[in-house]
Amino acid sequence: MDNELTPRSDEFGLAKADQSKAPITNHESASFGKQLLGFWVTFRTMFKKVNTVQYPEVKEPTAPRFHGRHQLNRHPDGLEKCIGCELCAWACPADAIYVEGADNKEEERFSPGERYGKVYQINYLRCIFCGLCIEACPTRALTMTNEYELADDSRGKLIFEKDDLLGPLRAGMVPPPHPMYPNTDDSNYYKGEVTTSHPSQGIAKND
Repeated sequence: MDNELTPRSDEFGLAKADQSKAPITNHESASFGKQLLGFWVTFRTMFKKVNTVQYPEVKEPTAPRFHGRHQLNRHPDGLEKCIGCELCAWACPADAIYVEGADNKEEERFSPGERYGKVYQINYLRCIFCGLCIEACPTRALTMTNEYELADDSRGKLIFEKDDLLGPLRAGMVPPPHPMYPNTDDSNYYKGEVTTSHPSQGIAKND
């Protein structure tokens, strides 16, 4: 009995296939012009003028939809848009976001509705800037800025807390906690019907 192993190709009858039907590549048919065409991208880049930017003294503008550092946004009266739903943390493929929600109180309100983000952290040692967290946010509380300078001298400084991520208070905003705009509910905020703060909410920022 023959103990030799049968080649795998014979099991499927591939060894007996008609080789005459197999495509034949003639390497000699490729002209010199076609070879040059294949190097077109290389040659085009080779002779392009080199543009040296004197960074960091000179900074080139980023693309309009550049994925940079995150920002937690505010409503026009200063209340936070984050409702502590944690959908951004669930959507993050790198497990870089940690959110801890808490209940709003009438005497201590940070956002419209029932809840707000009490703890919000983004670990930029893990973040891959994919933007999936932005798509998951139901209130547009989280967006990405054009800021890309995130280098630091310790790992701990690359874990951004809520205060690091919150957008600045602009003119007309009242720093929370404070009540909602009079005679409104959370739906008025989400529809964009609240455009400024009210004197009953506190002292607004002037500039």
